[in-house]
Amino acid sequence: MTILYQRWQKQSIEKSMKNRRVLLLSGPRQCGKTTLAKQLTTKNTVYRTLDDLAVRTLAESDPHGFVQHSKNSMLMIDEIQRAPQLLSAIKLVVDEDTQPGQYLLTGSANIQSLPSVQESLAGRITKIRLRPLTQGEIINAKPTFIERAFLGMTETINPSLIQRKTILTLAMRGGFPEAVKLAANEREQWHHDYINALLERDLRDITRITQLHAMQELIHTLAAWSGKFMDISAIGSGLAIQRPTIESYINALEALYLIERIPPWTHTDYERVGKQSKIYMTDAGMMSAILRYRLDRIEMDADRSGKLIETFIFNELATLIDVSNGKYRLYHYRDREKREIDFLIERDDQALLGIEIKAGSAISEADFKHLKWFRDNIAKNKSFIGIVLYTGSQAGLMGKQLYAIPMSILWQL
Repeated sequence: MTILYQRWQKQSIEKSMKNRRVLLLSGPRQCGKTTLAKQLTTKNTVYRTLDDLAVRTLAESDPHGFVQHSKNSMLMIDEIQRAPQLLSAIKLVVDEDTQPGQYLLTGSANIQSLPSVQESLAGRITKIRLRPLTQGEIINAKPTFIERAFLGMTETINPSLIQRKTILTLAMRGGFPEAVKLAANEREQWHHDYINALLERDLRDITRITQLHAMQELIHTLAAWSGKFMDISAIGSGLAIQRPTIESYINALEALYLIERIPPWTHTDYERVGKQSKIYMTDAGMMSAILRYRLDRIEMDADRSGKLIETFIFNELATLIDVSNGKYRLYHYRDREKREIDFLIERDDQALLGIEIKAGSAISEADFKHLKWFRDNIAKNKSFIGIVLYTGSQAGLMGKQLYAIPMSILWQL
């Protein structure tokens, strides 16, 4: 039986369909785009998928005829990146008729990154990102963590009963709806089949792959690199491919929403601030499967468990940022003295929330030293809250505007 999760982006999509002519719901394959889109359709919706070769052939041979539909209906086109020439045809239609809700598109690749795409539909389209499920969506919690954190976590916080081992298990499960319901061994095979399918089909729509084995090795390297600073030379040091090829392959994987870069926060006159982006896998379960993690092997391994949990929390936070409709932006902080803050969230009024991730279940003042320095030296004229999310069970104040918070607060009901 198919489980219909209450996706946090549903409300944004419903609102956009009422005031925009075209809506594009994008995200990795199998993250639930089509399922969600179909929940939002009516009896007047016409559905066409470009994964069907016969349908795609019709779209490519007659783009303008393909996008025509009756005035009172909506046309839903699945996997629009497979026939990007349809965007120009859609533009002609919506320029003649400006009523909202005419087209609902889904895409498993960032269509603006495709070399064949000439039309952006600027001013006519709203783009909404859908990611794999968060833990909050799985248990039907509300996306309120960031809002509450900016208030200083002043409300009563229930002590967490979720143990560190459970959090590692949730991270290894990941958020792809089909994979979530599988047993651990079946789930790992699902993820490997997923990667192989992307390499054999979707990736070829984006870039010309000349060395398939090298691409597989690159994916493994990037999974191990999750949470680290972007360094093309270091990433490619063990691969038998040239730097320009590595860069094009990384861009392709980013276009398919397998990896994501987090920019540095540089909104300061402090001259020693770092400017390297960090890179993350966009699903901790995918990363875990690629690296063949086993719970009994990583539970006591600080490096691997820390990498897994940080990637897991990145995916939770990134979705919370997405559903804020531009209210928040996600960064990281690092300076030349190697002071780091894992995640820095800036609100639209320039207030800042610093979040450090600690995979351990114990907490100490030393865990707050970079947050304290940032508060006193960089954010002194800004509103700032610093939080250490850890796998322990108690919440508490650890200094002025500094809090130790159990990780499960992210999805507390």
